[in-house]
Amino acid sequence: MTATRNRRVAIWTAAFTLPLSVALLAPAAHAADTATQPFGPACSSVPKEGAGSLAGMAKDPVATAASHNPALSTLVTAVKKAGLVDTLNNAKNITVFAPDNAAFAKVPKATLDKVLANKAELTKILTYHVVGEKVAPNQLNNGSFTTLETSKLTTSGSGTSFKVNKSANVVCGNVSTANATVYIIDSLLMPPGMMTSK
Repeated sequence: MTATRNRRVAIWTAAFTLPLSVALLAPAAHAADTATQPFGPACSSVPKEGAGSLAGMAKDPVATAASHNPALSTLVTAVKKAGLVDTLNNAKNITVFAPDNAAFAKVPKATLDKVLANKAELTKILTYHVVGEKVAPNQLNNGSFTTLETSKLTTSGSGTSFKVNKSANVVCGNVSTANATVYIIDSLLMPPGMMTSK
């Protein structure tokens, strides 16, 4: 009788503790996914296969990888005009906050054309989007990073929702390339003291 009662207690205990254990593990599993997987609403529009896919981009250095992603075509044009392709491709363990085409579209055409024609100014803007270290998602919560341009940019947010300089949203983050971590953003970042995109 005692053995039967003990068996019932063990079964009831297992029935209650197993779901609780799973529930407690779920947030940790989600956090691990965010730390290792790309996240954000725009990730769904990245090509599913080929060189421009997330798996394809991981094989190439960052400037080459970006050239295969249709959403980054304006950025790639700007990088080529600034002569930064080799600089970015040869850098080690960097982070690129990459403005998508929509980010460049927010800039008045006349202003954008003027910037694209001024190599020094363009280089200053583009290198402000690059941090000389790999930045993980858990560092974005309340981050401050020195860029290759030498000014600082800040990040804020939590979970899978982050902003850069309180203005640009990360729309597809934690994208891996052969030498960089990429966070695709929806607004152009301007170094302190330069014009804004508004």
